[in-house]
Amino acid sequence: MSEFQRVASVDDIAPGERIAAIVDDVPVLVLRVGDNYYCIEDVCTHDGQPLTDGPLEGNEITCPRHGARFDVTSGAALSMPAFEAVPTYEVKIEDGAVLVSVT
Repeated sequence: MSEFQRVASVDDIAPGERIAAIVDDVPVLVLRVGDNYYCIEDVCTHDGQPLTDGPLEGNEITCPRHGARFDVTSGAALSMPAFEAVPTYEVKIEDGAVLVSVT
């Protein structure tokens, strides 16, 4: 069974925004696209740099270092220089809290 950890309240993340958190020693980004919340590992699979400050447009986040793009809904790498998907994690909303599991 997955262990969920509270990372924010739903009001802490405006649509089109994100927060960085550490869940079970994993650096993650929790992103809000419209009314949906997604969680990805905060790392570009191209060079290991954080995605924290990368622009978020729709479902895509762009690495601020070399421009690799990832789909936050699936983690899929959408452009070079990244070829590998970024890990994604389960998110659920309970009682106004955003919960993430990395297990």
